[in-house]
Amino acid sequence: MKKPMVKRMLIMFMLIGIVFAAIVGYQQFVASMMKQFLSSNAQPPATVTAMQVKRELWQPQLKAVGSLRAIQGVDISSEIAGIIEKVHFKSGDQVEQGDLLLELSSSEERARLQALQAARKLAEINLRRDRQQYEIRAVSKARLDVAEAELAGKKAQVAEQQAIIDKKQIHAPFSGQLGVLRLSPGQYINPAEKIVTLQDNSALYVDFKLPQRHLGQLRAGQKITVHSHTDKPAAISGLITAINASVDPGSRNVAVEGLIYNNGGQLLPGMFVNITIDTGRPERLLTLPQTAVSFNAYGSTVFVATQEQQAGEADANAMPLAQQVFIKTGETRGDQVAILEGLSEGDMVVTSGQLKLKNGTPLIINNDILPANEAAPKPQEQ
Repeated sequence: MKKPMVKRMLIMFMLIGIVFAAIVGYQQFVASMMKQFLSSNAQPPATVTAMQVKRELWQPQLKAVGSLRAIQGVDISSEIAGIIEKVHFKSGDQVEQGDLLLELSSSEERARLQALQAARKLAEINLRRDRQQYEIRAVSKARLDVAEAELAGKKAQVAEQQAIIDKKQIHAPFSGQLGVLRLSPGQYINPAEKIVTLQDNSALYVDFKLPQRHLGQLRAGQKITVHSHTDKPAAISGLITAINASVDPGSRNVAVEGLIYNNGGQLLPGMFVNITIDTGRPERLLTLPQTAVSFNAYGSTVFVATQEQQAGEADANAMPLAQQVFIKTGETRGDQVAILEGLSEGDMVVTSGQLKLKNGTPLIINNDILPANEAAPKPQEQ
């Protein structure tokens, strides 16, 4: 009875072993097939542009936005009311200091002036007569004093009336360019009513603001460069003329005033400009085109092309692989950005096409068309 039982148990163990070996073999077969499937479905290569990181001379700068203001600028108006009689200029004329611009009707004032001049002449005659009579003691000293006072009063009245007439002739207070005239002869104007704008554009003030942390980098006489936004933009050099004595408690910014010379007269008061200020000595920093950097809320990244081989690929056919790297960026200038941390000189960095990349993507580098990488790009004509 024991021998058949042992025989059955041996057969059962053999069957269990065969089943176990079949399960293990099946799992190994599935793993092998999965490996072959994954290797046959590797990431397709992506075509990108790339360049080596290199050091360039970098001038630290402060940047600001400002507006232009004329050194001398005024809205010409009349001190007194009146009717416009003559206009001696045209809109946009260039005038010199003292040029007659406009006349108001002054016929009544001139008639009164003639009456006052006649009264003054009579007072002069009376005074001369009284002096002759005083010499022979025909009149008293009191009478002579009254005649002198009357003459002084008449002279004052003539001077006052002449001043009123002079105010009806409006002259240019300084040399400059006139604006647009919107008044016509025969029109009545009130005191302080604007007649025309006069601006001296030979030199312009530049008003801008900077954060208080930059106060230590600013000084009067420091060079600035102004970039205009016109059809023919130009960089114009100037100097800082004044720094405000206080900081705005609301914005914590300090107001700065600069001065530029408007050669050619391309710039006008009120225009918007960009200002750059050179600070400190130039440094040698790693630079990249700004298109190479992905700026995200969690940090700035770039893709570096590494020379690691893909699994199962021969050395001669190995493609560089994309590897995402976190970096720390500095200031920007033109198309470039300074790299402070995360890269070394000579690293090959993807400059365009990185939106389709992820870690391990094979790369085909084609630099036929490169992104802009100019420190001071020049505007292109349309």
